[in-house]
Amino acid sequence: MKKIVFLVCMSLLFSMNMSAQGWLEKVGQKAVNTAKQKVENRAAKKAGEATDKALDKLEKKDNKKVETDENKNEGTQTADKSVKEEKLTATSKYDFIPGEKVIFFDDFSQDAVGDFPALWNTNGSAEVVTTNLFPGNWMKFVMKECVWTDALLQLPDNYTIEFDVIPIGGLEGQGMSGWNMRLMQAKNAKAWDGGSAPGNGGIEFSIEYFGRPSYHTWLYGKECELAKLNGYKEGEEYKEKINQKYHIAIWVQKTRVRIYQNQDKLFDAPKAFPTGCVNPNRLRFEYGAAMISNVRIAVGAPDTRSKLITEGKLVTYGIYFDVNKDVVKAESFGTMKSIADVLKENPDVRIKIVGHTDSDGDNAKNLDLSQRRAKSVMNDLVKVFGIEASRIETDGMGETKPVAPNDTPVNKALNRRVEFIKL
Repeated sequence: MKKIVFLVCMSLLFSMNMSAQGWLEKVGQKAVNTAKQKVENRAAKKAGEATDKALDKLEKKDNKKVETDENKNEGTQTADKSVKEEKLTATSKYDFIPGEKVIFFDDFSQDAVGDFPALWNTNGSAEVVTTNLFPGNWMKFVMKECVWTDALLQLPDNYTIEFDVIPIGGLEGQGMSGWNMRLMQAKNAKAWDGGSAPGNGGIEFSIEYFGRPSYHTWLYGKECELAKLNGYKEGEEYKEKINQKYHIAIWVQKTRVRIYQNQDKLFDAPKAFPTGCVNPNRLRFEYGAAMISNVRIAVGAPDTRSKLITEGKLVTYGIYFDVNKDVVKAESFGTMKSIADVLKENPDVRIKIVGHTDSDGDNAKNLDLSQRRAKSVMNDLVKVFGIEASRIETDGMGETKPVAPNDTPVNKALNRRVEFIKL
């Protein structure tokens, strides 16, 4: 009997052991399957993340290509922010080249603060001021009336006009919240008829605060009236904001007139001045509230290729710096690009860049400043335009090599220059 009971017990224990082993095997297999599933899920997740990153890169590349293609179409306008940013960085489109020989210059440094500037006239009022944000002297006007160059200008067929402007407001609610510029033909040096357009015609360029830049020509005579033009520029990036500085440039080549704001070309009118209709001789600002400075009028643009390659020397006044600074200003881009293009077309040519200053300030400081400016020009040619640094040397002469007496604003502007010498 005991033997039978023992055998039954052993049978039960064996059966229980087998069941437990089976359960453990099942549990173990389930754990293995779970772990396997987790590994597969993690792998899938990582693969998905990698795919998403790859797709994001492709999408960004495609979007950038689309934006670039859209920006190639001149006049294309959109409210998309990314397109605007791309357009604003496309400084290569800035093709303005300042004239070579300065025939009029006024930064109002010769005028006392609070006085009316000596080289101008007005039928209202204006005064020379300084600001806490922008260096130098400025001519401030807030008026219905006009201020104009006192002497008549002797302008050739090809010339450039540049100036800095700060819109300041103050005439809102009077229908004159902006500023106007007129390039006109006056009847004589003292001509003024009290109207808006004395003389034989010209071009008007105007900007309204929070509005749009616009232009129109007014021409006299039956044949001339047929060529009258009007236009405007849309886009938030072109709207001038109060208390910010803008650089305006005008390039006249016989009948063609181009107008630039900062690094953007606003207008390009091939027949703005029909042959024989208008011969501008006066610059006038009117009907607004603004501050003006660094007014520069110069004859034509130099033949960069001929001057540098054939003659071996190019003297340029189209590379700008702020007072006592050595950073090349953005409005110098057109000049810098033209020089870089010549160097790229002539890869064996080596040059020396020489900086010059006027006589204002300390001699030693002017010498150091001219050297730093020459090096800054070289650095931009290398970094921005891809010219090899081994092809360029630099030097500075300070105020020691003037080309004109340092006695007038025009002569001082002639002495502030950058020379490129073929080695």
